[in-house]
Amino acid sequence: MKNKYFLYIMSIFWIMILSCDDEYLERYPLDSPSNETFLTNEAELEMAVTGVYNGLWYSFSGTPFSLVLDYTSDIGWDRNTNDMQVLALGVGNADNTFVSGVWQHFYAGISRCNNILDKAEAIRDIVPENKFNQLIAEVHFFRAYYYFYLNELYGGVPLVTNMLTLEESQTPRASKQEVTDFILSELDLAKPYLLKDTHSTNKGRVNLASALALKSRVALYNQRWEVAAAAAKEIMDLGSYTLHDDFGELFSYAGERSNEIIFSIQYEEGLQVHAIANQFFSRLAKGFSGKIPVQSMVDSYECIDGKSIDKSDLFNPKKPFENRDPRLTQTIVLPQTKFIGYMFETHPDSVMTWNFNTTPATRVSNTDVTNAYATFSGYLWRKYADIADRDAPAKSDIDIIVFRYAEVLLNYAEAKIEANQIDQSVYDAINLVRQRPSVEMPAIKEGMTQQELRSRVRKERKYELAAEGLRLFDIKRWEIAHEVMPGKLRGRIRGALLAEAPSIDENGTPNYDNVSNQAKMRVIETRTYDASRDYLWPIPRLEMEVNAKLEQNPNY
Repeated sequence: MKNKYFLYIMSIFWIMILSCDDEYLERYPLDSPSNETFLTNEAELEMAVTGVYNGLWYSFSGTPFSLVLDYTSDIGWDRNTNDMQVLALGVGNADNTFVSGVWQHFYAGISRCNNILDKAEAIRDIVPENKFNQLIAEVHFFRAYYYFYLNELYGGVPLVTNMLTLEESQTPRASKQEVTDFILSELDLAKPYLLKDTHSTNKGRVNLASALALKSRVALYNQRWEVAAAAAKEIMDLGSYTLHDDFGELFSYAGERSNEIIFSIQYEEGLQVHAIANQFFSRLAKGFSGKIPVQSMVDSYECIDGKSIDKSDLFNPKKPFENRDPRLTQTIVLPQTKFIGYMFETHPDSVMTWNFNTTPATRVSNTDVTNAYATFSGYLWRKYADIADRDAPAKSDIDIIVFRYAEVLLNYAEAKIEANQIDQSVYDAINLVRQRPSVEMPAIKEGMTQQELRSRVRKERKYELAAEGLRLFDIKRWEIAHEVMPGKLRGRIRGALLAEAPSIDENGTPNYDNVSNQAKMRVIETRTYDASRDYLWPIPRLEMEVNAKLEQNPNY
């Protein structure tokens, strides 16, 4: 059974707020804490910190927020007609509701943090020292975590570190560098007091490695190479984390307690659930097939000789999924593979398919072909799609990984490469990821140039971290978003295969200009991308109207 500690406390916290009697509601406002009743003892401090954790359970169209940004990148697409899709299409503006919702959510989380930090010193002497320091450290972590998203998506944002009066609410934007400095300083404040180990107990609480992982990520995204490498190395030296042998299992219920997972968002039926299975499952498995990978993601994966499909003798266009990096089939549901107890097939002639949920297997109508809203690309995500959610795909309680050891290893390698501090440890870190037992891709050879290693680690991040919500940040910080985002977003050819392999560039991005039958590929949508504008999201119009000191990002 999952550890229900945080979810239980969180539910009690909200019940206390929502079930108060009329007299209480009249006495104390719901839109701000009351000085008379807030933070007077240890129990209230614990509940207040749980309210900060509550910001993790943020979802968009049924999918946890930490995963959804991949659908505003080049590797995925969201079929739902909403403002996230509009943003990916390249026509977002300051009235975009997805953009404003993200801004409001993370500033609400920051406000909760600030409120606690403003008031907590008054009860320091009545809370056990270790407990007090730990809880306050968790608040500092989350304030850093929430600012991380704002800083990377919007550029520099107002740096608010205490509860503001109405007179103080007109606050200009800090620079991106200033916010980055603040985030790193918050994590340094938190590190000494966070729990060291949460594997056996306290599952779901942030720990020392969580702070180091966030520090490594933030530093890497902002070209603080030595800081990023040092933070990753601290985690490596802890000796507490290892790569999970079975890559595919890591994103299932069976992998929830893996030693690869540093921090994950906890879900529990009856308390907090999400609908990721609804979005990822096939139509035949009663899903929506709404959030999907695209053809270019499939074609990015190399062959088992470590060469891209345009350069490998092992690639056969007539059997394109054979001899490929095992992470392809462990990440993406391919045609003619078993998925949620059915044979998944998207060839238009396959109007019948196999149902393996019966004994013996039976033939059934194939709604992944006949339904107009089945996957538009011909593929589905396998990560986080667990057959255990078959009967209730809208109520999945599979935990969602925020930080895991493979990312840490790739952060370390990339930071060392960019700092031009290339040594054996760089090769070792990349090869650990490539050669976990269920993957076993060939080791990269020593003696590569900085540019060759840069290409290598960028490809590894694409293969390893797909569908985990990090791709948008990568293509922006590498300054390739304006190259990979615009143009036709494609799915498979219905009823046929590509005649040739597309050409693959140094970042693992396919180009289909050389493919003789590329015109037959399904065009899901045609995107635009303005390099002078779209690297940053717009500041929401409402925020500009209520805060006259805010300046809009360029060209919005």
